[in-house]
Amino acid sequence: MTTTRPPFLADTRQIGEGVEVGVGDWPQKLEANKVAFFNEFVTRTQFTTLYGAMNNALYVDALNTNTGGVLLPAQRDELVNNLNGATLTRAQVLRAVADTQALKNEFNKAFVLLQYFGYLRRDPDASPDNNFDGFNFWLSKLNQFNGNFIQAEMVKAFIQSIEYADRFGQ
Repeated sequence: MTTTRPPFLADTRQIGEGVEVGVGDWPQKLEANKVAFFNEFVTRTQFTTLYGAMNNALYVDALNTNTGGVLLPAQRDELVNNLNGATLTRAQVLRAVADTQALKNEFNKAFVLLQYFGYLRRDPDASPDNNFDGFNFWLSKLNQFNGNFIQAEMVKAFIQSIEYADRFGQ
């Protein structure tokens, strides 16, 4: 499943709907939104086409494969057993995989992607680049600085880019 800017924005709006950090019961609202999001996500045609016909073991294995093998064997087995025992749903298993520490370590890739979405308002491989060279450059630089985007001068570079300035007619 490919993530591009428009569906990403729709999904983030869905998760953040009615959430104002620091106001009222915002953590509970955010959690409820996440649960609703995952429950809806597993019903999407693109998702059911990929995973709908799979048995529970194949489903967990496919999620694990598609995330680069983030699950330890014991984690994989526990998720399959919970699906087989109906103590978890497919949405809950998807979220469990998404919340693994190993996948959270992919944060730098997501951070660079968000710079493109946020500052340049485009996908990393869209025009004018039409490839992932810029994305790979910034990912490499961010990794070089152990995820410290300030030391990597990443945000500064996006804000000072000609492409960003052109959005504002400067």
